[in-house]
Amino acid sequence: MTEVLEGILWALRFLTGACIFSFLNVVVYRLPRGRSVVYGRSFCPGCGKTLTSKELIPCVSYLIQKGKCRACGMKIKKRYVLMEFAGGFAFVFCGIFFGCGKFGLLSLQGSIAFAYLCILVMVALIDWDTRIIYDRFHIAVFLLGIVSCLLFPANRITDCLIGSVIVSLPMFLLAVLIEGAFGGGDIKLMAASGFLLGWRAVLVAMFLGLIFGGIYCAVMLARGRLSRKDPFAFGPFLATGLAAAFFWGNEIADAYASFL
Repeated sequence: MTEVLEGILWALRFLTGACIFSFLNVVVYRLPRGRSVVYGRSFCPGCGKTLTSKELIPCVSYLIQKGKCRACGMKIKKRYVLMEFAGGFAFVFCGIFFGCGKFGLLSLQGSIAFAYLCILVMVALIDWDTRIIYDRFHIAVFLLGIVSCLLFPANRITDCLIGSVIVSLPMFLLAVLIEGAFGGGDIKLMAASGFLLGWRAVLVAMFLGLIFGGIYCAVMLARGRLSRKDPFAFGPFLATGLAAAFFWGNEIADAYASFL
């Protein structure tokens, strides 16, 4: 009986994460278009039909409708349902990694981790679509850093302050010297994230971001879909590196230092 209740609890955690990431889909779609992310019902972008509650069940509605709008038959982007599944798994993963608190909710560390992942997902998708990273996301990350410093004394303020400049300052200098080297949004993202992660983890995040971005460029160049002069959104690759560094950045840095 206990195992059944525990399974139900984890299923509810998954649903919670899926619902939150479903809302992030709305933010990613509406924010660049200047629309309110709070007011207004969800609608089909093809025919404008207002979606019912049955058409908005995370993960489930997409499968039942076979990935199409019931009114006009337009295909629904797979990204939406993938986001919902990713949100569910992310919430569960944060619960496993950091543990859960009272009432089955995430612990404080798990809550900060999940909130950070939410921000990184929005940064990655909006930057991919528009090549813009909004300042509100940098502010949100910086506020998470302040909360983390206050709640967890192990996160020393000196480490956070060094982390905010150790990557962002060289990026800024390169952007000044080489036109188009880095976007302002990328620089501010690394500054805010460095304050949250600390200097060692943010160095790892930058290293991973460069690897992921380099692999993408190599593949696109080989396929002829990208030329050496074409700009591309670097934010998604930085966001991926930052997400990995949040959980394993210090361990990766320690492992690297042990080989020196």
